Amino acid sequence: MGGASQMNREELKEIAQRREKWASDVLPKLPPRKSEFETISGIPIKDIYTPEDIQDLNYIRDLGFPGEYPYTRGPYPSMYRGRHWTIRQIAGMGSAKATNERHKYLMAHGQTGLSNDFDVPTLLGMDSDDPAAEGEVGRNGVIVDSLEDMESLYEGIPLDEANHSFTINHPTLAILSIFLALAEKQGIPFDRLRGTTQNDPLKECYAMKVYSFPPRPSIKLLVDTWEYTAEHLPRWNISNINAYPIRDAGANVYQELGSNFAAVIEYLEAAARRGINIDSIAPNISFMWYVHKDLLEEIAKFRASRRMWAKIARDRFGAKNPRSWLLRFHVQTGGAVLTYQQPENNIVRGTIQTLAAVLGGAQSIGLACYDEALSIPSEKAHRLAVRTQQIIAYESGVTDVVDPFAGSYYMESLTNELEERAWDVIRDIEGRGGLAKCTEDGYIDRMLSIQAYQYMQEIENKERIVVGVNEFIEEEEEEEQVFRVLEETEKTQIENLRRLREERSNQQVQKCLDNLRRAAEKGENVMPHCLEAAKVYATEGEMMGILKDVYGEYAAPAIF
Repeated sequence: MGGASQMNREELKEIAQRREKWASDVLPKLPPRKSEFETISGIPIKDIYTPEDIQDLNYIRDLGFPGEYPYTRGPYPSMYRGRHWTIRQIAGMGSAKATNERHKYLMAHGQTGLSNDFDVPTLLGMDSDDPAAEGEVGRNGVIVDSLEDMESLYEGIPLDEANHSFTINHPTLAILSIFLALAEKQGIPFDRLRGTTQNDPLKECYAMKVYSFPPRPSIKLLVDTWEYTAEHLPRWNISNINAYPIRDAGANVYQELGSNFAAVIEYLEAAARRGINIDSIAPNISFMWYVHKDLLEEIAKFRASRRMWAKIARDRFGAKNPRSWLLRFHVQTGGAVLTYQQPENNIVRGTIQTLAAVLGGAQSIGLACYDEALSIPSEKAHRLAVRTQQIIAYESGVTDVVDPFAGSYYMESLTNELEERAWDVIRDIEGRGGLAKCTEDGYIDRMLSIQAYQYMQEIENKERIVVGVNEFIEEEEEEEQVFRVLEETEKTQIENLRRLREERSNQQVQKCLDNLRRAAEKGENVMPHCLEAAKVYATEGEMMGILKDVYGEYAAPAIF
């Protein structure tokens, strides 16, 4: 490895000759089961990989050492030999009180980070009593309408002793402000808070489809939060640039990489126009990657992502601080990979996906529970997800070696291939005017839809086998017990919200909302005004309503 410096041309020539002889004389004696092989993303796989495939690889330039540029081998020198990843199971189930109880349950069984998934009305920036929210309140996540709900969500959980994660995007200003209002009420300085707001609005418009604002205003509001948190929350990850819904919507692995980095490039350019120095924000930008079923492809993706970010931060944006070059990421095992048929099979799938995340060097992992294809996960499934991570951490032995696949002919070749294909995606998007424009005109939607259709066709035609779905099918399957949010959850939440509006000082609320509107109309940073509104128990929907009035609401384009 390292090119001609370690393997001269004569040696490579001899290897090439021996490989050709092997392919013609030895391989046919026991031929492969099919003529062509490829990764799950359609990247061709050769019969065998040799030093020929990495002859141009330079160890120092392309790999380096863990904890050093370009971070291909890991963001930290000792990786899991120093400490394991954060076990962060997503929890969000109906009321704030119920989710609080699930958090405490998971913490008692070994979870080391709190991750909050919100219901659809909260994700859309509307209150539970909004007519459009009917039937969706608390169905697929936790309800947070106001500071009162945040108080229930964290009852008995010290804010400064936990690491928090909020899966929230367009309403980030409102939800983060409500959380900060709780910290201020409890007398906890902001600089002691650790956590992450996902705060990645563009992919909500083209992949997740849970949006509020048009692409360009959403970028402005994102930069507002970056500017505020960079000054006041030094230990907070200001954005978790999230590829999960991109992959769930159909992207292949290099589209996942390319579109996610295209987003952060657009965000950083907007921040630069605001006059924000990259070294004041980049160390607090983290990433979230999907992990699909192809074990080796996923490991290569994680390694390539670190190298790409190091180049983007240092070479494109001129970051001087090495912490700015360092990509840290959370991994969520893929929900769309799970099947409702034979759901116990998902335990095996989740284990393979988690192993890929560990071998790829993740800093935080959430394992999609085996019953997630059926409902919000049960306590049993959540506990098993935590135990799976613990068994890999303490029993498998893979955490004792830093980047164990380094030097593999196939792994290094695949890492290089993924990186180059991802750069092609970035160049394509930028050539079309950037990700915001590609979102507005539906280009990204079309790309994802075409890829998703091709993948489903492969499954339907049995070109790709999914155990229990299109092969190895059971005629009669045992009915699974599933978790259901109680029917009265929505009614109770609406009653609580009505009571809150009667008991709070509506004069103070209106004053804060008026200040928020004026700041938004002037193009000022609205984050301080959201915080003031949150402290007097203004609701998420009230704050977001003001911002929607000023910045407009997004209407997705027709894509075909």
